[in-house]
Amino acid sequence: MARVAPGAIQERYKRFIQAWEMLAPSKSFGGYEIAQLKAMAGLSDGDRDDIADLDTQMAGKIQSRDNNDDTVLEALELIVNGVRADKSVGGSDGALYKEMGYVPKSQRKPQVRKPKPSP
Repeated sequence: MARVAPGAIQERYKRFIQAWEMLAPSKSFGGYEIAQLKAMAGLSDGDRDDIADLDTQMAGKIQSRDNNDDTVLEALELIVNGVRADKSVGGSDGALYKEMGYVPKSQRKPQVRKPKPSP
């Protein structure tokens, strides 16, 4: 069976229920009564509500994670600045600085400046 968008399915069963209630509420079709369709639709609506709640929770968790990551990044910046300033661990040329993922000062390539073109 081809996949139909969940929103389209919801619109469709709401339309079925409305038409059925209005024009033939006491009839059954395809072996189903209107109450059975409403019960099935209620389960789908409950799942939709749960998904919406989870989406909201996820958005909140993502925001919380991002805020916590910002705090960690600020701490890491202070820590690496402390390592650079601490000569007892080699400062910006030490093994600790290198193991933290930075290039030690003695291993950096000198910056080559291009001469300005003559006018």
